[in-house]
Amino acid sequence: MFKSIFARRTSTPIANTCTKHLASEARIPLPKTEAQQQVLLKIESDYQLAEQQLQRKFPRPSILFSLRGKSAGTAHLQLNKLRFNPVLLEENVDAFVTQVVPHEISHLLCFQLFGKVKPHGKEWQQLMNGIYQIPADTTHQLDTKSVAGKQFQYHCQCGPVMLSIRRHNKVTRNQTQYRCIRCSQVLTAKT
Repeated sequence: MFKSIFARRTSTPIANTCTKHLASEARIPLPKTEAQQQVLLKIESDYQLAEQQLQRKFPRPSILFSLRGKSAGTAHLQLNKLRFNPVLLEENVDAFVTQVVPHEISHLLCFQLFGKVKPHGKEWQQLMNGIYQIPADTTHQLDTKSVAGKQFQYHCQCGPVMLSIRRHNKVTRNQTQYRCIRCSQVLTAKT
């Protein structure tokens, strides 16, 4: 069973005022690592920057370091929640602090400002470029070998194609077929 890593603010003092403010605004995870602490501080800093530039207050999100797979982070818009991949965080602290955190915060801000719009649409891009002054990249370029699950080799006329275990299982259960994006041929299992 999943054990929650959330804690309500306790009488235990937190190291700095940014984290104290974050703890008072939302439930936060108890940081297990220095990298997680850096992410929490960056979140608060980025929210303060957005509030200063947009002259509006924003509720702080719930934060989890429980994301798995190849995604670095996700924003759950209606829940006002951010989830981060702890393995990719530990391997790429600088990229998380400079790119992943503002990327995910921009999704939450965009939803709070404009409602439901395209995930990486013009509104989101304006926030990324205008507030955080970073390129509005839609995906990360982190090395995901350490978090990639088991893969299965399929082939087409172009050559070998690797499928995730989830996709492989769907093929073996006859739930779907996958086609090569280059040649459009149905992928077949390597025998």
